[in-house]
Amino acid sequence: MIEAAQIYWDDYWKDQDKEKPKSVTAWQFGADPDQLAQLVIEGTKTATCSGLVFYEMENEALPAVGDYSIVLDSKDEPTAIIKTVDVTIMPMNEVPEEFAIAEGEGDRTYQYWKDVHVDFFTKELHALGMEYTEDMMLVCERFELVDVKNK
Repeated sequence: MIEAAQIYWDDYWKDQDKEKPKSVTAWQFGADPDQLAQLVIEGTKTATCSGLVFYEMENEALPAVGDYSIVLDSKDEPTAIIKTVDVTIMPMNEVPEEFAIAEGEGDRTYQYWKDVHVDFFTKELHALGMEYTEDMMLVCERFELVDVKNK
């Protein structure tokens, strides 16, 4: 983990009366990390998803309930801490409207969510020599905001 994120993480837990979790990840959201981090801070964005295939290709562990993450901006500066409260794996074409809206992006409609995600996954998969299908499996994660840096 980058030093700034580790310092933020350690500072946050100094003031807590519960035991610090053993692990935390630090990462950026999607194509516009600054805007998406701001949506998290505002409480508009409370969910995110990714293709299961990307976790498999990177041999990366799936998120789990109780996981903590540090949200980074486009300069890899920590902005907030979130905690995973739900993880569901489902086909993209079965993602409910309520989840799509909880992602908090664009005009907050299912159609916007679908269009943006089809475009994103089509490009990402094409770059890997794969094709997008509407039943591709997604890792759908809900989270709660735990802390905002420099609030």
